[in-house]
Amino acid sequence: MTTQVIILNGGSSSGKSGIVRCLQSVLPDPWLAFGTDSFVDALPAKMQASEDGIDVDADGGVSVGPEFRALEAAWVAGIVAMARAGARVVVDEVFLGGAAGQQRWQQALGDLDVLWVGVRCASEVAAGREIARGDRVPGMAALQADLVHKGVLYDVEVDTTHTESLECARTIAAHVG
Repeated sequence: MTTQVIILNGGSSSGKSGIVRCLQSVLPDPWLAFGTDSFVDALPAKMQASEDGIDVDADGGVSVGPEFRALEAAWVAGIVAMARAGARVVVDEVFLGGAAGQQRWQQALGDLDVLWVGVRCASEVAAGREIARGDRVPGMAALQADLVHKGVLYDVEVDTTHTESLECARTIAAHVG
């Protein structure tokens, strides 16, 4: 089978976005890239800091409500529709609920050929990147570093603690059919 979708799961500031850009460069075919950050940015302002939408605590904890989940399901269905229409898609995700996040995607993806990628990074390194970025609530990276991987099964894992995005992308690309 030919890989139609690559889903990268990792915590905030783990290096997923850099890997996605590198994947688009090293893979021979064109791949569309979508990320959960873009989805969150597309939400109406009233859903930010809302129990029904998405709320980020002062310590970096993230909780989502029913309106968020409904719109997220529509977003996922749209990405799946593009893959079913022939586009190859790479997704930058954060499974806040660990295995439950993967299960939501698995149900939507059905019989599509998917490469599941775990992007790991030591929490202290991710926390340093978080500070350097300046666009995240301090503590988010450390809280998510292990949480997002609980119960998630991967085809391949990379660790960005000491490995550059391009090398990670090449490792992933070697698993793309």
